[in-house]
Amino acid sequence: MADAPFGTHAPNSVQTMLLRVIQGSRLKRGAFRPLMSRLIGPAPVDTTYQGARFRLHHHDSGTERGALFNPRYNIEELDFLRQHLPAGGVFVDVGANVGTFAVVLALHVGASGRVIAIEPHPTARARLRFNIGELPFRNVTLVEAAAGDIDGEVTIGTPSTNLGASRVGQGDFKVPSRRLAGLLADNGIDHVDALKIDVEGYEDKALVPFFRDAPATLWPTAVAIEHLERNLWAQDCIDDMVARGYAITGRTRSNTFLVRGA
Repeated sequence: MADAPFGTHAPNSVQTMLLRVIQGSRLKRGAFRPLMSRLIGPAPVDTTYQGARFRLHHHDSGTERGALFNPRYNIEELDFLRQHLPAGGVFVDVGANVGTFAVVLALHVGASGRVIAIEPHPTARARLRFNIGELPFRNVTLVEAAAGDIDGEVTIGTPSTNLGASRVGQGDFKVPSRRLAGLLADNGIDHVDALKIDVEGYEDKALVPFFRDAPATLWPTAVAIEHLERNLWAQDCIDDMVARGYAITGRTRSNTFLVRGA
C-alpha cells in the first residue's frame, strides 16, 4: 500500500504507547532500534518528524528507524543547515534517501525556496516521492540519478537490512550518474545556501569534480558531509574544501560541518 493516503498506516493505540515509551527513553538509541522495530511490527508507520509528515518503513531502513524512534534524530546536522538556510533559500541534498533532510528543510525554506533532492535508488526514491507529496507546497525537485564524476551510468547495491547503506559502484543494477555542476545548472540553480552529502564513501566522486569545475558562485555557503567512509575516498574532499577557503566549524560522530569563508 505504498500509495495509500497518509494516515492509512497511523499507529494503533498499542503502537502509540510503545512509541511514546521508546521516544522518551534510552531505547531510542541506535543499538536498540532494530529490536524496537520488531516490537512495532513490520508495517510502515505514518507519523511526523521535525514538523513534516512521513511514512517511515522502519523495518529495513536505519534512517527511517532513527526518525521514527528519536524525535531529535540528526538534530545537530539539521540545526547547522537551518542556520545557513534563509527563507527562500536553496538546499541541495546529495543522497536524499527518504527525505529526512530534504523534506524537513523544504518546510524550513518555504514555498519560495528550492530543494534539490538527489537519490538514485528506486526504492528510497519511491519513499522520498511519497514524503515530498505530503508537503503543503511544491518546492522539491527530485533528481533520479547519482551525483558523481561522470555523466553516464553507475551500479548500485543495497544490503537487505538497511536501505540507507546503499553503495554506488557496488551492486547488480545500473542507475544514471550526473556531474553535480551540470545537474544543478540543468535545474536552474545559480547559487546554493547549504548542501548535505551522505553517499556511503562516494562523496569524493561527487564533490572533488564539482569544486574543480563549477564556478565559485555555485559553491555552497555551508556543507554537512558524512565522514564515516573517509578511508574510501581517493581524494580527501574535506581537505579539498578547506584548501578552497572553507573552515571546519563543527563535527558530530557522523558528519563534518564546513562554512565558506568562516
